[in-house]
Amino acid sequence: MRTPVKTDKSALLRLLSNLRSERKLVISAASCSVLNKFFDLAPPVLIGLSVDVVVNEQTSWLGKHGFSGVPSQLGVIAFLSFFIWTAESLFEYLYGVLWRNLAQKTQHNLRIKAYKHLQKLEMAFFEQDSTGRLLAILNDDVNQLERFLDHGANQILQLIVTVLLVGGAMAILAPGVALLAFLPIPIILWGSIGFQKKLRPRYKEVREKAGDLAARLSNNIGGMLTIKSYTTEILELNRIERDSESYRRSNQRAINLSAAFIPLIRFAILFAFLAILLIGGLQAWQGNMTVGTYSFLVFITQRLLWPLTTLGNTLDEYQRSMASTNRVLDLIDKPVMISGGLERINRKDVNGEIKFDNIGFNYIGRENIFNGFSLTIPAGSTLGIVGATGSGKSTIAKLLLRLYSINAGRILIDNTSIEDYHLKDLRKCIALVSQEFYLFHGTIKENIAYGCENASQASIEEAAEFAEAASFINDLPNKYDTLVGERGQRLSGGQRQRIALARAIIKNAPILILDEATAAVDNETEAAIQRSLIKLASKRTTIIIAHRLSTVRNANKIIVMSQGKIIERGSHEQLLSKNGAYKDLWQVQAGLHS
Repeated sequence: MRTPVKTDKSALLRLLSNLRSERKLVISAASCSVLNKFFDLAPPVLIGLSVDVVVNEQTSWLGKHGFSGVPSQLGVIAFLSFFIWTAESLFEYLYGVLWRNLAQKTQHNLRIKAYKHLQKLEMAFFEQDSTGRLLAILNDDVNQLERFLDHGANQILQLIVTVLLVGGAMAILAPGVALLAFLPIPIILWGSIGFQKKLRPRYKEVREKAGDLAARLSNNIGGMLTIKSYTTEILELNRIERDSESYRRSNQRAINLSAAFIPLIRFAILFAFLAILLIGGLQAWQGNMTVGTYSFLVFITQRLLWPLTTLGNTLDEYQRSMASTNRVLDLIDKPVMISGGLERINRKDVNGEIKFDNIGFNYIGRENIFNGFSLTIPAGSTLGIVGATGSGKSTIAKLLLRLYSINAGRILIDNTSIEDYHLKDLRKCIALVSQEFYLFHGTIKENIAYGCENASQASIEEAAEFAEAASFINDLPNKYDTLVGERGQRLSGGQRQRIALARAIIKNAPILILDEATAAVDNETEAAIQRSLIKLASKRTTIIIAHRLSTVRNANKIIVMSQGKIIERGSHEQLLSKNGAYKDLWQVQAGLHS
């Protein structure tokens, strides 16, 4: 879900508040920028002094301050030139290093901060937003801000310093000419404000289109198998082309406007420069101004006005970065709807009794799944849950893990509300094998031990044995060090599912949830896994969610769900004797009737 973009001023203030930890680095970088610009503006002074020495000789400004003779005066100017050029180069190097370090630290800190916050958000957030847009924020938008801090911030700061130093010097030396030089600045400022207002919504649109394009690309790359199998390459290419063209057009509209700003500045600068050239020249010719002062004013006017031609590009970069900054900070400021309680718990102390007490719940934008749903699962027992798709089976597991917030009622573990438990402690007590099993790019060993960093090789192999994964792993050339590929694509669906099951087993949690955990394995492997689960379930509370009834037949109790309600409950034999929904499902799956 997209959040409204704040104003640029708000974005800048929000960014500065996030730079507080780097305050020393900001001050150091800014100081070097100011000192560099101070020495950068000194050469026109040296030129003015040189002209003054050549024209006035002993009566020059340096001559009046104790330096007699033209050679000695030029020697002083040469020494000052060497010092000034050295200092300017030194501070240019320093501000370059410091601003770039600030840019790198800022982009790193913001990306980590945004991702850390992202992990705290509830699953409903991810269902409403797209992976591609989130990737665009964490990568493109953060990098856009980095590019601005690299050199844009320095340009703005040096421009302000230039206006203040040059304006002050000109006001002291030639107030009338200074007035002419500063005439175009109000026009430029007025133009800048106007262009900012017009550019702001255009760059907001650019970032949104960039997110849409990234979402489309991410979606298509992840669904490449489906695209190929349905031969929809041309269709998807046209969609990508349409989104890319939309992004290009939004960028073009912004570029066309920002590009028009520079010619306006150039004409304002030309007017001021010609006025100084002519009026200042006439004053020097009439003797009302020294030749050295006139030379200084001509050169310093260029130093004042020509940098303003880059203001358009700088503002363009600034607008892009602020639009990106808003998107990053809007993500960081997204409220966390599910927060843990204060009660700490050690999973070794959990018995595993679970109670759903009068639960009310619905997914956002959908009707209630549960209205007054209640269920008790005794500690150490195995519960099988079956029912039609959409009956609420998997939702039970998601609510127990607090991936979503309930609307009413309570969920308790060992007679304590799960909302009172520290969130990480709660989830450490529950091992989940979801129907959407996910393997990370890495080795088989790393995926089995995921979340258990100190797991020994022996415990990894034992978990693989329980999950009936050891035989196929040992047949691989690199065995447990085999790379599984992105999302485990180098393995079959059944192999991935068994590794996911081994991952849950090694967690050794007091509550085990198997949500279609054997759906992708063959009947023989399922039977072997079932034998292992009987041993495993004796030590913990187990919830088995399945469409295949053979998976749950050994459970202590089985419930049949329909439209968020329990319509039948009992053991396998008891349910078969009731001649109800469970028996009908069993006979269909056993092939006794259709």
